[in-house]
Amino acid sequence: MLSLHTSPLAQPGTGDGGGMNVYVRELTAALARSGVRCDVFTRADAPGLAREVRVEPNLVVHHVRAGPPVPLDKARFVALVPIMTEAIAAILARPADGVGPVELVHANYWLSGLVGHALKHRLGVPLVSTFHTLERVKANAHPEDADPDQPDQRARAEAEVIGCSDAVLASCSVEAAELVAHYGAAPDRIVTVAPGVDRAFFSPGDQRQARRAVGIEADGPLVLFVGRIQPLKGLQVAVRSFARLSDLGVQGARLAIVGGPSGPDGGPERDRLVALADRLGIAASTRFVAPQRHELLSSWYRAASCCVVPSRSESFGLVALEAAACAIPVVASAVGGLTTLIEDGVTGYLVERDDEAGFARRLAELCADPLAAAAMGASAAEGSRRYTWPVAASRLLQTYERLVSRAPVSCF
Repeated sequence: MLSLHTSPLAQPGTGDGGGMNVYVRELTAALARSGVRCDVFTRADAPGLAREVRVEPNLVVHHVRAGPPVPLDKARFVALVPIMTEAIAAILARPADGVGPVELVHANYWLSGLVGHALKHRLGVPLVSTFHTLERVKANAHPEDADPDQPDQRARAEAEVIGCSDAVLASCSVEAAELVAHYGAAPDRIVTVAPGVDRAFFSPGDQRQARRAVGIEADGPLVLFVGRIQPLKGLQVAVRSFARLSDLGVQGARLAIVGGPSGPDGGPERDRLVALADRLGIAASTRFVAPQRHELLSSWYRAASCCVVPSRSESFGLVALEAAACAIPVVASAVGGLTTLIEDGVTGYLVERDDEAGFARRLAELCADPLAAAAMGASAAEGSRRYTWPVAASRLLQTYERLVSRAPVSCF
């Protein structure tokens, strides 16, 4: 399993850590518990990291030495692809390390896909690819979200990896259709495997107790955003929508933004959000919260009246699923996988992307009517039960077994 630009051991909400970290960690753990040996390779981005971290039986994370041991902007990451390919190949060639024999390579994100593509041909094994986000989909939804440093390079690389992947995983039917429409992916190679949610952590709970746990003593509505701070996540829409609530009759509401800056635009975006909240007169009721350990996020979800997910594009929307599992209704952009997760008017609300008035209206409805919000949250929790990591791992394992029983596909 390749997750080269961000480690499954990293805390979500920091740097490039987000839903992909959770996806890789939880999926490999579920595979490992089903008896599959999983070796996850990620770049060593800090000094002193152990070369191997044995997370649990059958699951090992390898820190690959490539470039300086510091976080790197993705624009600099591409130059390290050949170095990482050679380093991983060398590890796989040493039987004493206990990694081999390798039956299959699974790459996450396009940067890992470049390495996975090379390893596929070197090892003669199948390649499975999960992209998490796609350049042409982002650019189509919001042109300014296109990769500023390498949009053409990334899109071409994604197309090349898709063309030689034995299977391309999609999280939902919407992403599957996007792979075909934007990249000409062969439909018979697309496998839809929905992510899951860990109910040991994410489940309904008492709101008052949760608020005490996160340091919120006051009553009143709490609107929650969870995720990385970057323009793609649409946080300015959330802030502007929240600022309208008092005009819609909602008094005493607060907004909690849980997460940290991500990527080169993350820091400036946070500064813009702070300035925007001050300009709109809601600075006192807006709280920026440092990224939380994943298992502790459930207290923030349970403390909330509702969760807002105003993303410009979203292949799946793990935050929306986690909130639903905690019985919290979600108001989200009607984009990507969010449209398959949320049943509009039943488990939450879908709003047209960037529609500040629409977001404000739906947030106000949930904040003003706790009983209706609770009923919607209960429906959301019930709907979330079909998403589990063991089911995802079982579905993926079926795909793995099918692929290793036949010759890998060739590039076209």
